[in-house]
Amino acid sequence: AAMRSRAEVDATLQTAKLNPAELLPAVHCLSFGPQASSGECCLLQLEPGLCAELEAGRSLVIRGEKDEHAVLCSKDKTYAMKIADTSNMLLFVPGCKTPEELNADPASCNIIHAQIAGFSKNYWELRRCRPKLKKLRKLLMEDPYEGPDSRKDQTSTFSKYTTEDLLSLIQASEEEILHQLQVIDACKIEGYWRILDFEYEMKLLNNVTQLIDSESWPLSKVPLCACLEELGSLEPQEMIEHILLSYGRKYVDDAGEVFFEMCEDKICRAIAQMLLRNAVKFNLSEFEEVWQQSVPEGMTTRLDQLKGLALVDQSSRPETIFLLKVEDLPEDNQERFNSLFGIREKWTEVEITPYIQDLCAEKQTVGALLTKYARSSMLNGVKVYNSRRPIS
Repeated sequence: AAMRSRAEVDATLQTAKLNPAELLPAVHCLSFGPQASSGECCLLQLEPGLCAELEAGRSLVIRGEKDEHAVLCSKDKTYAMKIADTSNMLLFVPGCKTPEELNADPASCNIIHAQIAGFSKNYWELRRCRPKLKKLRKLLMEDPYEGPDSRKDQTSTFSKYTTEDLLSLIQASEEEILHQLQVIDACKIEGYWRILDFEYEMKLLNNVTQLIDSESWPLSKVPLCACLEELGSLEPQEMIEHILLSYGRKYVDDAGEVFFEMCEDKICRAIAQMLLRNAVKFNLSEFEEVWQQSVPEGMTTRLDQLKGLALVDQSSRPETIFLLKVEDLPEDNQERFNSLFGIREKWTEVEITPYIQDLCAEKQTVGALLTKYARSSMLNGVKVYNSRRPIS
């Protein structure tokens, strides 16, 4: 195409009834380059924080397997990616000068001929989302660690996962994955992340609590060195330390010795899980009696230690309790509510909260979730929630 002259530009402005005095003197004349196409480039809209990440030389990673919706991860956050269409054509013009740049350079050429290198009618929009961490536990539970003497571990055909493997398979940022590994009490064995088999974990915990009892140590001051010395002949030292870390808080005293303050709630909860896992339903009063007898001396069991682990059925006579673990429920919001309303038709807010708390997005409350996915009514003067849709 022939290059436009200044006279032609002025004639066009006149036809468009535009006053040249109100415009910058420089004029961009655009033409499509031979390579211009819409398929070559993708546009990504970034919030200032993410932009700063890239400008600082850090990476953003797109994660997801072929059957998953792609997410974009920074070092510590996860974003859902969604294509947004725009009615305005977006043009890529290399070296394009903005009005501010033209103003700063009064000597800039009167007519600037620029070639369009590409164009797009849409862009990727990012929305902060919950990391998809359920798969992490699922992968590690394929092959739980049963201890150093386990034959199964030597013959297992299941995959084992390093940090790098998990980063490529889990749709979450590195910090969110590492935090979740802590939450689920995973440990690194020979470079691979593993979850302990529940029975092996209980065996280790039992060894530790029996030692605490026989030595009459206060639960707030369990010495690491003595535990390793006494139990090292029974189990690997790193497993003993792992159990102490899982069920206690590590600290160093003034003399530099390492101690653990054992977490009563977590130990009571694990013992309740051991008692409940073999029963479909358990008479509540019988369970409470057996549970209190089963925990280490000096510990007190309370039903609120079982939030998100077990559910009391107050409508049955006598009242019963059964195992219902929040980590076994679906990750998707609607599926989670469908599943819960399938288990029980009506829930009080106190009952349902432990089972939906983890679904709350940033700054979202349980109340807001219930308003969206449930319908409330009064039952004997108590507010209860049931499904907004029929449950098949």
